[in-house]
Amino acid sequence: MAEVSNSDPAIVSPWLTIIGIGEDGVAGLGDEAKRLIAAAPVVYGGARHMELTHALIQGEGRVWQSPFGRSVDEIVARRGTPVVVLASGDPFFFGVGATLARRVATAEIRTLPAPSSFSLAASRLGWALQEATLVSLHGRPIDLVRPHLQPGNRVLALTSDGTGPKALAELLTENGFGQSRLTVLEALGGAGERVTTQIASLFMLGVVHPLNVCAIEVAADHGGRVLPLSAGRDDLLFEHDGQITKREVRALTLSALSPRKGELLWDIGAGSGSIGIEWMLADPAMRAIAIEASPERAVRVGRNAEAFGVPGLMVVQGKAPAALSGLSRPDAIFIGGGGSEPGVMDAAVAALGDGGRLVANAVTTEMEAVLLQRHAKLGGSLIRIDIARALPIGGMTGWRPAMPVTQWSWTKS
Repeated sequence: MAEVSNSDPAIVSPWLTIIGIGEDGVAGLGDEAKRLIAAAPVVYGGARHMELTHALIQGEGRVWQSPFGRSVDEIVARRGTPVVVLASGDPFFFGVGATLARRVATAEIRTLPAPSSFSLAASRLGWALQEATLVSLHGRPIDLVRPHLQPGNRVLALTSDGTGPKALAELLTENGFGQSRLTVLEALGGAGERVTTQIASLFMLGVVHPLNVCAIEVAADHGGRVLPLSAGRDDLLFEHDGQITKREVRALTLSALSPRKGELLWDIGAGSGSIGIEWMLADPAMRAIAIEASPERAVRVGRNAEAFGVPGLMVVQGKAPAALSGLSRPDAIFIGGGGSEPGVMDAAVAALGDGGRLVANAVTTEMEAVLLQRHAKLGGSLIRIDIARALPIGGMTGWRPAMPVTQWSWTKS
């Protein structure tokens, strides 16, 4: 779908009205919202929205189509004539408002929001909303909550349906957070509102209203799977077969890659997927593609991505450079394996746009020779990483060096 610039010179007065509605339906709407709904020739919304406001709608009521984009196209085609869209709560908070604003200039939109489900949940709990972590799991993988399971954290999670709370309780329990307080807030603002608090490991709610928010007061059991916030997470947190960028080198590699909000990384020769996973953990807007030749390892990368709460990591099973064809242009590339294969380094350099960053690690003399050659030709930064670990030697302790790593970092200009 084409996007409309907010600087579009063909601006007209607001014709699209987006009205937020709560579970209390018409009773929670202001006079202006009621007037606009009644006067609209056409009203779009979900079946539930139509049911809540049927007494007001005088024009044509149109329920969202599947796929949703068909309805958006219809709305855009009506440009310049009055259209009302009904949305749940705040239309610009995980709502339809942002979707429509990508197609309609903001000067052409009037919005009358209602409190979001998160705002209502915080008010019922007495939580400071700005201090809570807000996660939408509506139509999205439940694994997205994993990075936020930090002891003492307060999480508000919007689920997809009545099965969501139980699934969250099971995830918490299985990952060592079974003592967390889980509060299920159902049908907030409506006649069927219910608030129930249980310990996650003892969760016993039966039928749950499909419109619910779960509030988690995170408490970690001994050995709970808490994901550190810094790069260089413990190797033991990853499932791997030994093909993994070790934590100290990984931390230095992420530093060299310099993640910036919303950027896309290619992780070539992904192994366990640790670099791409930690790249995505830097910010929810980060994106990554893991390219791995081994089918077994590619599947393992997917499992690791789910376990770290970044299920959006794209896994491409194939051998570079052929597997790179058709992928979206990256902002940064990491080469951890296969970089000495013919054509891989050339393809990586060519794929980057101006300002794109490339970081490559070498533990073999063959790959090191490639990096030395590239450094001599293109410049950049070349460092050697030597790490030794203290390990038992008989009844004493000594230093055992790990394989040295040569790292080349380069920015395309």
